[in-house]
Amino acid sequence: MGKNSDIIYALNDRPPLIETLFAAMQHLLAIFVAIMTPPLIIASQLGFDLHTTSYMVSMALFASGVATFVQCRRFGAVGAGLLCIQGTSYSFIGPVIAAGMAGGPAVIFGTCMAASFIEVIVGCMLRYARRIITPVVSGIVVTLIGLCLIKVGVSACGGGNSAVADGSFGSTRNLMLAGLVLLVIVFFNSCRNRMLRMSSVVIGLVVGYVVAWAMGMIDFSAAGSYSGFYLPQPFKYGIDFDWSAFISLSIIFVITAIEAYGDITANSLISGEPVEGKVFDKRVSGGVVANGLTSFIAAVFNSFPNSIFAQNNGMIQLTGVASRYVGYFIALFLVLLGLFPAVSLVFSLMPEPVLGGATLLMFGTVATAGIRIIASQKIGRKEVLVMAVSFSLGLSVELVPDILSGLPHEVASIFSSGITTGGVAAILSNLLIRIKNQD
Repeated sequence: MGKNSDIIYALNDRPPLIETLFAAMQHLLAIFVAIMTPPLIIASQLGFDLHTTSYMVSMALFASGVATFVQCRRFGAVGAGLLCIQGTSYSFIGPVIAAGMAGGPAVIFGTCMAASFIEVIVGCMLRYARRIITPVVSGIVVTLIGLCLIKVGVSACGGGNSAVADGSFGSTRNLMLAGLVLLVIVFFNSCRNRMLRMSSVVIGLVVGYVVAWAMGMIDFSAAGSYSGFYLPQPFKYGIDFDWSAFISLSIIFVITAIEAYGDITANSLISGEPVEGKVFDKRVSGGVVANGLTSFIAAVFNSFPNSIFAQNNGMIQLTGVASRYVGYFIALFLVLLGLFPAVSLVFSLMPEPVLGGATLLMFGTVATAGIRIIASQKIGRKEVLVMAVSFSLGLSVELVPDILSGLPHEVASIFSSGITTGGVAAILSNLLIRIKNQD
């Protein structure tokens, strides 16, 4: 049994309503922007209109609420039964954009539905998957996710596709606005005050949004005709399937399963719950299975794959509230925000340089997290070779995409993503390379 003397309300306690609402709002502030950012990036890269973007952002909030309730409540063998908060995952941005370019929203959601069952299977066979997806392999893939997505952040800093169309891409105005957002986030993230540090991204986006509005870069008249209420519509954009997207997404689902294992372990430890034994094994398996099933549900409701948010573990430690009862209120708030899209509509109008300034830093921190995972392991000759093969192959297709031009279209489309190529290389090289008496 893990013990944490700082816990005020344990897993099954019910804090007073005022304290419950206060703790729930703090969790909500920690994840609110993080949930909305992936659909904003995906929509901007695929050129979706304002209404589609706003709808997808709202559905991301709605799906996150449903997923959070499943994790906290636990239904049979599905769910961790902890104060686990779920939201749209940054890890899937690259493969989802590639799927959208292959066939639009129908391919995105249809393929996500199919690939989500990979994580369900991993959750049921977690003890075996951990022998294949080692921390070094996970670290390599997480690092590649960050490195490959940095170009998306840079593109947004320059103004995105709309700026390319009107010739303003990379203008001084766009770069200065993105730089301002980045500097504000870095400044507040460097503060000693915990609340300022946790709110640094929100503060940076708000400052950038206000400055962009003062510069005349936001046209609120475009939002004048919104309905004020979004009714979730299953399969609104249809469903389709693409094999290359399926392979890319499947790899990320496997990796997020291993990440979820770590997040649930940390959550259990902080909450004073067991971190080994039958109870813990059931929680981990249920949490990973829920990751997959709720990602399927998210796709049904036109949203993107979900994953457990690690930052909320820090919020449990900060507040001393580990009660999953608080999670029910967080889930309710997320669902309501998804149904009433005023907030998501405002964020959908955000100029790309504002979003780019924040995401550029976020993707850099994703790459850094992967490096930290690798650095925490013992690095021998085998690990060096696995990293060398994976990074060289993964980054090569990102830096020189024409290297695949001579291959059949089906093969080239599968390996055009550095995340896919590097991930497959990491898994295979880790399995096949055998070195005795490592240094």
